[in-house]
Amino acid sequence: MEKDNRMRKRKILIAEDHPVFRDGLVGLLKSLPEFELVGEAQTGEEAIQLADAERPDLILMDINMPGINGIEASREIIAKHPRTGILILTMFDDDHSVFAAMRSGARGYLLKDASQQEIVRAIVAVGEGEAIFSSAIARRMMYYFDTMNKKPGADVFPELTAREREILDWIARGGNNAEIAKQLGIASKTMRNYVSNILSKLHAADRAHAIVMAREAGLGKRDPS
Repeated sequence: MEKDNRMRKRKILIAEDHPVFRDGLVGLLKSLPEFELVGEAQTGEEAIQLADAERPDLILMDINMPGINGIEASREIIAKHPRTGILILTMFDDDHSVFAAMRSGARGYLLKDASQQEIVRAIVAVGEGEAIFSSAIARRMMYYFDTMNKKPGADVFPELTAREREILDWIARGGNNAEIAKQLGIASKTMRNYVSNILSKLHAADRAHAIVMAREAGLGKRDPS
């Protein structure tokens, strides 16, 4: 059964209104035998419809499309299909677009001038459930979070317990489960349960989405040395 699961091709949908770039992506996907192209959308509405019909594992999503834009489409798709990974591929590198995409639940953000190797790496990473950003976008995000003036308090995420907020703070700092469990002296299974409860209470699509939410709320800042 495990072997069959590994051999199953991941279904991928392209949402891109520019025919030349879309054709380039189609050609690129032919080099990735682990993926199966299940549709091509040219508008946000088509992306939503195809996502409902095909249930892709991954969507390559442009932002600037006719009608509903890629961010709105991503938000609607993830609300209905939270396991679908969305990788934004766009020319926009402004703060508004980047953080709007992250708030929509997208797992990655890459600029269209990225190399084929970078795009392939991002597709594979997001397909495997990871979060990935181009180096320029990652630097922008770190600068944004480092310069935020918002101070977290006990009223941040009131739906979480004090322990859950503490763990979310460690997650927002970039710690993995094993590191956090060791730091807080809790069992690995207990740690996994905490993370699952946090994602559920925050209605976060995945860990990456929870990190963005936490950092926007002021969590994840390391103590000054």
